[in-house]
Amino acid sequence: MPRTARLRRALAAVLLSTALLAGTTACGGDDKATGATVTGTATPTSTEEAQKFAKTRFVANAGLAAGATYQWIVKPYREGKFKEGADGRTFALVKAGLAGAFTYNRLKAAVNNAEGDPLLSKAVVPLTAGIDSLKDLGAKLRKGEAGDADVGAFEKIIGEVKDAGRSAGAEVTDKVPSASELGG
Repeated sequence: MPRTARLRRALAAVLLSTALLAGTTACGGDDKATGATVTGTATPTSTEEAQKFAKTRFVANAGLAAGATYQWIVKPYREGKFKEGADGRTFALVKAGLAGAFTYNRLKAAVNNAEGDPLLSKAVVPLTAGIDSLKDLGAKLRKGEAGDADVGAFEKIIGEVKDAGRSAGAEVTDKVPSASELGG
């Protein structure tokens, strides 16, 4: 693609995004009839609501981590898709690597969410070291260097996070992210 075409597209994108941003900021403001101020973010008004939001976000993030682990790491590993010479091995390894990084990211987010609820944070605190140990496993999966112990580590941590959520009244169910969500 010629350099000038790229420059024109970039300029058009900047202008369009600026126009959209200016249009959305003009929409907020005071409502003169009721005296209320219109804002764009919802914030919990009580400690109880903050704790409920913390549990909800924890369940969502932990569910995505669990779904990604099962769908893109555990299941293909058990089916032998990571073995040398297997059909679709490269694609399975790339997806597993992305899923490993995604799982680590969502588990870290879930731990941060758990801090908003006293019972949940007590249940999750012992798991932080195990979650931190998953940091480099995504790259190991992508390179095809992962073995039983590595896949087992993912399963173990996900099981412990689910148990911690269950004990704090935040039942975690698997939610499988799409392949595009893994890379996004």
